[in-house]
Amino acid sequence: MGSEDLHGILVALITPFTDGGHAVDEERLEEHIKHMIKAGVNGLVPGGTTGEFTAMTMDERKQLLELCVKHANGQIPVVAGIGALSTKDGVELASQAASAGAAALMVVPPFYDPVNLNQLRELMAEIHTASNLPIMYYNIPSASGLTLSPAEIAGLSEVDVKYLKDTSGNTPDFTELMFALDHKITAFNGWDTLTFYGLTAGAKGSVWGATNLIPELSMQLWEALSVKGDLKEGRELWRKIWPICKFLESHNYPSAIKTGLELLGQGTGGLRKPFALLTGAPRDELRGLLQNAGLKTVQ
Repeated sequence: MGSEDLHGILVALITPFTDGGHAVDEERLEEHIKHMIKAGVNGLVPGGTTGEFTAMTMDERKQLLELCVKHANGQIPVVAGIGALSTKDGVELASQAASAGAAALMVVPPFYDPVNLNQLRELMAEIHTASNLPIMYYNIPSASGLTLSPAEIAGLSEVDVKYLKDTSGNTPDFTELMFALDHKITAFNGWDTLTFYGLTAGAKGSVWGATNLIPELSMQLWEALSVKGDLKEGRELWRKIWPICKFLESHNYPSAIKTGLELLGQGTGGLRKPFALLTGAPRDELRGLLQNAGLKTVQ
């Protein structure tokens, strides 16, 4: 894929496993990517939170990216999630992503022990040097332990960070990034229940896990708000979408996404332990939300 600017709905892609979770399931992945492309999504983002990267080996993460590039087949860009606990691993994944044909990188800071701003800037610079790919900074303070001001985030442009996925849930900061600092960094929404606000306010797009479940509705929302500027249609669509987003944020996110796909008849291989698909009342609630949004469930 070429170096066109990223925009629109980028699906934070699940990682389908074989039954039992022993390996990445290429057949399931290919079918899922075909569905996303048919629905019109603007890009794939494998290897992030929704993709369960923390439960995968380095070799599996490299394999997953190669398969995504293969099956995207140049039709839409693939943004490689390369979050790692060390610079060494991040640089290794970045180099491989460039070789595999990724269009950009999404980098979450090292988690568990948070880095400081200077260390983060050094990390981003080394990753860019190793890959020569544009970087999307994955701002998720709840997981990384690192909270940056809007000016500090925008300042990452000085070390070749071009994009932002904002999963802070901090609407005032996100607004500042979109309206006062957009000459430095391009902001994408990354907080599900803020998608309507983000697109209406003028975000260049959304990196969105819910799109795995509702790709057609996701693209209809993008078209209504960001292309046509039709608030009335956008509100009607959001009334269907918001309850699903609220549910996803209220549970383990990959568990809820994969449970939803299973309810829609799509095998996912489940999650790797200790995590598991939802059962009981939460599963029944999600089934009802999907049905209320006009989707047909199978169980």
